[in-house]
Amino acid sequence: MPSGFLIDSRVLITVFEVPGRKGLTTSMLMQQRIRQLEGQGMSHARIARELHVSRTTVVKYASREDFSPRPAGRAGRTLIDSGYAEIVEGWLTADLRLPRKQRHTAMRVWQRLRDEHGFEGSYPSVQRWVKRWRERHRAESEGYARLAWAPGTAQVDFGQ
Repeated sequence: MPSGFLIDSRVLITVFEVPGRKGLTTSMLMQQRIRQLEGQGMSHARIARELHVSRTTVVKYASREDFSPRPAGRAGRTLIDSGYAEIVEGWLTADLRLPRKQRHTAMRVWQRLRDEHGFEGSYPSVQRWVKRWRERHRAESEGYARLAWAPGTAQVDFGQ
């Protein structure tokens, strides 16, 4: 249900409640009025009292210049872009011959890159790269063999 209140003798602001959202939305006209009053040197607390909005709302709209949505950030460089992929691939390929407990973890790969090669990338980027590498190079498991017998036969295991 909309509710309205007078800002001055000429402007009536209508504010609508949005279901599922705490508080009220602030109209574009209200945002402009907040910036206008702040430009006249009025304090944030006084603007909030006169416009019947919270002081934090006044601070939010008074301090912002641009209300356009921000574009998504560009993805960072990958190991391949940085030239470290061959090094890491060599380590992980050599690890395939080692017992599982002696292989490089993503943390160990990141530490070695940082200490031995001056790598400046983040641990999560190394972690994602190692995860993808392992998925591509996962050994085909034999799985299980289905046991089947002809009718009338049985299998007995004496625990030996």
